[in-house]
Amino acid sequence: MLTGKQKRFLRSKAHHLNPIFQVGKGGVNENMIKQIGEALEVRELLKVSILQNCDEDRYDVADSLVKGTRAELVQVIGHTIVLYKESKENKVIVLP
Repeated sequence: MLTGKQKRFLRSKAHHLNPIFQVGKGGVNENMIKQIGEALEVRELLKVSILQNCDEDRYDVADSLVKGTRAELVQVIGHTIVLYKESKENKVIVLP
């Protein structure tokens, strides 16, 4: 569980990132969760964009991604989700 200070720190780090995954009409599936999990292992912090044609609520999408990847939800802002998961091998981000 992230503290408020850690979330603020991660939000500032994520501000300059571009979303590398998009959730569309099909919603969240197992393949997407697997790919996001692998990307989190490499990057630790990433953004996921939710397209306009997505039928699910953005908070439901965020919840299913967090449960599937076992990551921490940093922020849901607009149609963008920011996820963080500490890497086992490629640890780069040091939390305050």
